[in-house]
Amino acid sequence: MVEIFQNIRKIYRFSTPCEELANYIEFYSQSVLDLSAQYVKNEFSSVKMFPSWTPTFYINLGSPYYIDLKNTRYHVREQQDVLILRNEDVTRHKLPADNIFTVKFNPGGLEAVLGLNQVPVIDKIINLNQILPWELLQKVKRPVSFEERVIIVESFLLEKLIKQVSQDHYVKIVNDSIGEYQATGMQLNTSKVAERLFITSKTINRYFNRVIGTPPKNYFSIVRGRNALTAFVNNRESFVPIDYGYYDLSHFYKDVINLTGQRITKHQF
Repeated sequence: MVEIFQNIRKIYRFSTPCEELANYIEFYSQSVLDLSAQYVKNEFSSVKMFPSWTPTFYINLGSPYYIDLKNTRYHVREQQDVLILRNEDVTRHKLPADNIFTVKFNPGGLEAVLGLNQVPVIDKIINLNQILPWELLQKVKRPVSFEERVIIVESFLLEKLIKQVSQDHYVKIVNDSIGEYQATGMQLNTSKVAERLFITSKTINRYFNRVIGTPPKNYFSIVRGRNALTAFVNNRESFVPIDYGYYDLSHFYKDVINLTGQRITKHQF
């Protein structure tokens, strides 16, 4: 299975964060076991995910599985929980008993909520027990509902956010930059975004590398590519490249290859 090109959402349940955490967390999710068992031997035996620079917790509620990252295959044991940044392509190999509870942060969200900079996580798989309390992980692993797991995790993260004395200046500027880029239809380059925030291009580059681990030009390109490709897959006939800052379809197709390493013509929609 390939993220965006295929509908990954039908094998997971999703929940959005509370208002206080909405700027820092994209979603919570959990495997849907009956659908996973039905499809895992066919198109969903693996899930390939493209770069997003979003720190993600994978709390394992089921069987062991494998993750491919940076040309290396990692064995994630039963009961082992991990953090991945997703700065590179990541492939997770699924089994019928696969059951994962996920917390996907926005870029910089890990630092805003838990005070942990995401840059050291680049190209690594981190054991989650180095970050979250053992007691919290055990509560999440109890045989409770998805909704109860969300409450358990969200309560912990909200408490941590409140204890942050003040929002880091670097994180705030990065969040404001991303918001400005998206609010203007992903049409602006890095210099124009910097101008709107009354900072220099040098400053915005330094802040993005400090908080996310990649320059704003690269991150904005990923945001635009992911949004445009999602829109194209959802409704090819109504897709207009210029709406996403592309000159034409050829420009868009080239960007898709840069983002995913795959040609659109390989996939049927």
